[in-house]
Amino acid sequence: MTRSTPSKPPAAPALFALLILLALTAAAGCSTATEPAPRPSAVRNTAPAPSASASGTPTDAAWVQLMTPMNEKAVALLTLAADRAAEPRVRAFATRLRGDQEAELGRLRPLLARMGLPDTDVHAGHAMPGMVTESDLAAAKAAKGAAFDRLFLTQIRDHLRHSAQVSRSEVAAGARADAKRLAAALVTARQAALTELEALPGATRALG
Repeated sequence: MTRSTPSKPPAAPALFALLILLALTAAAGCSTATEPAPRPSAVRNTAPAPSASASGTPTDAAWVQLMTPMNEKAVALLTLAADRAAEPRVRAFATRLRGDQEAELGRLRPLLARMGLPDTDVHAGHAMPGMVTESDLAAAKAAKGAAFDRLFLTQIRDHLRHSAQVSRSEVAAGARADAKRLAAALVTARQAALTELEALPGATRALG
């Protein structure tokens, strides 16, 4: 099917559409999409896969280009929580998790460079599941006390869950060994963080 060239680069929705096909949830995707996600063959035809040994497959690229801004935005929220959470255990959790996610960025950004990918948010302007948005950050800045804690716990749980889902997809369908190793490490870290989060004071009430 011949398509007219869009005014914006199609990389972000096209790459994430590939992860949707491989991911464990059908709900993940860009909110600006106007048509069904393309079949894997369609994605390959519109954006030929680079050499797996040099740049990885579209799955590898989609994963690292999503995980990097997801972590960056989560770090911004975690920085707020480390300072403003009302519950001391929530503050301590946010501080530890911020350190972990910053350490992951220390591996994700070099991976982007090795794959020849730009260190920019290719998903900017799309509402990605699990991505902390500017409106989320604004709401967190406006909240205080227990209301802040509830907002933080809900948002960071979504981040952890969705980033674990797409990381599992990279483990299952990626090609680059270094990307798959990092994705597997992220899955393990997310599972541990979710277990800790669910045991925090106020988590049961906030998360339902």
